[in-house]
Amino acid sequence: MLTKVVKLQKLGGFRLHVRFTDGSEGVRDFAALVAGPGPMTEPLRDEAYFARVFLEFGALTWPNGFDIAPEWLRREMEKAGELSRVAAE
Repeated sequence: MLTKVVKLQKLGGFRLHVRFTDGSEGVRDFAALVAGPGPMTEPLRDEAYFARVFLEFGALTWPNGFDIAPEWLRREMEKAGELSRVAAE
């Protein structure tokens, strides 16, 4: 089963709540990521632009084409202890 983000909630600042296809979910602060070097992350430093995030094929994506692989995001959140399981809906 491919890992995808199935639900996205904007929490303000650079924080997002995400839910994955496997039922895990959590909050991730992307402040360090957007502060990093590179022309693709530069627009994301503006909170209003960062808030324009949307899901495309299960990946967090921004209007400039920057996206975050959901498999990588889930692994990073798991390593950081940011994930919990969701009860069946």
